[in-house]
Amino acid sequence: MVGGSGLVGAHVAEVLRERGHEVSTVARSANPGVDHLLDVGTATVEQWRPLLAGHDGVVFAARTDEQQALRKPIYPVFRDDLVEPVVRLFTAARLEGLTRGVVMGSYYTYWDRLHPQLRLPERHTYIRCRIEQAKEARTAAGELPVAVLELPFVFGRAGDRLPNWAGPLDKWARSKSPLVVPVGGSAAASARSVAIVAVDALEQGSGEDIPVADENLTWDAMMARVAAAVGRPRRVRRLPAAALRASVRLGGALQALGRKESGINPSHIADLLLAEMFISPTTGRSLDPSVGETFHQAMTPASSK
Repeated sequence: MVGGSGLVGAHVAEVLRERGHEVSTVARSANPGVDHLLDVGTATVEQWRPLLAGHDGVVFAARTDEQQALRKPIYPVFRDDLVEPVVRLFTAARLEGLTRGVVMGSYYTYWDRLHPQLRLPERHTYIRCRIEQAKEARTAAGELPVAVLELPFVFGRAGDRLPNWAGPLDKWARSKSPLVVPVGGSAAASARSVAIVAVDALEQGSGEDIPVADENLTWDAMMARVAAAVGRPRRVRRLPAAALRASVRLGGALQALGRKESGINPSHIADLLLAEMFISPTTGRSLDPSVGETFHQAMTPASSK
């Protein structure tokens, strides 16, 4: 389990053990439950081989921050983070005779298949590299089947591990600021559901693209659940599309002036935010427990007595 210290990786390891499988976890930082320390981003084929020896399958769940603004050109950085590590990992897995693998990918690749007219790989470096990641992992793996789970927003908790976007949303929901979001929406899943689908794919030796969603939520419905979860339920208003487009164009212009880029290009992000990036079919599992795990209600003096 590569990325075993992360939210999704911890849940995958848990579900594997529940089903009677033996699990070894690898991460770049020491955390409870991590068996082997290794810099996943720079590990060579020869460094991977002894760790993979004797295993049947491997799950890659390391991730990168697609929103971080970096100096141009950013493509080499994103390729080093997303593509090259899986190429080396699955080359080593093939050489060691593993029989199956899973990569935790992004639902943007699913969205690109449905809507090629949006030209997402041309406009967003992160999406281009996610597509290359899936293709090149399978090429490196040879006959070893590699399933790619196409993940949307993932809610949940594993110890103190939370989604990387949870902090800003939590702070906003607890504040007195109005909640204003675009039209459109997104698929969402719990970390537990992702883990179940990943383990199913491993056990079946699947080599498919597998979009994963428990529910499809409009942005206002999602933010309303977050506000309720932190104990500050209130009305969520919708931002006019024209206002959103103007603000993100400004963000793109400011990035360009600073000679910076981000994995999701702000100049074109409005097309994504205003769309209903839904996945069909969904699992039908409720997101309420995982939303509650992600966003705890603030303790008041009365409730803490």
